[in-house]
Amino acid sequence: MINIRPVSDLRNKFPEIEEIVTNTNSPVFLTKNGYGTMVIMSVEQYSSLTDNIEIKLDEADVFSKNVQRRLSKDEVFNNIRKNIDEQSNI
Repeated sequence: MINIRPVSDLRNKFPEIEEIVTNTNSPVFLTKNGYGTMVIMSVEQYSSLTDNIEIKLDEADVFSKNVQRRLSKDEVFNNIRKNIDEQSNI
């Protein structure tokens, strides 16, 4: 279940929000004046979202040290668009 709280709860009910985030491993969405402003999540949740990205960035760093050729931004974005188009046709 999505947990949406006013941002004032972060100050007024921090222990309650902390318990939700850590014990249920569910994010808490905070709003201000009815609009979403931020998401509070556990370190474990954040890591699960970003670990793969960090690994891929490390792999890219190693790869770039071993390759002399550099792609222009147009080549990079054209390759990305081509891959997206190919996957959408599968």
